[in-house]
Amino acid sequence: MDISRAEQRILHLLAQGGRIDIEKDDDTRKITTVTCITRDGWRASGLDMNLFRRLKRRRCIASSGGKPYRITQRGLELVRAQHDNQ
Repeated sequence: MDISRAEQRILHLLAQGGRIDIEKDDDTRKITTVTCITRDGWRASGLDMNLFRRLKRRRCIASSGGKPYRITQRGLELVRAQHDNQ
């Protein structure tokens, strides 16, 4: 399955140890804001709610136990190798 360049970029950051933090509305408990944090603690641009939903729908990211969203095994299979992978 092909993934878009934006999805590829976010998955690459997550594969290197990044995470996706979410904020929920207190009343409705729906996700209002998503933020991609790199392994160095910097905020990465390019992640919006639509992209987050696509990654979640494809089961590339998951959260367990109330922790931040991380890349799954499925996401690791979809991410293509890049020269700065460590």
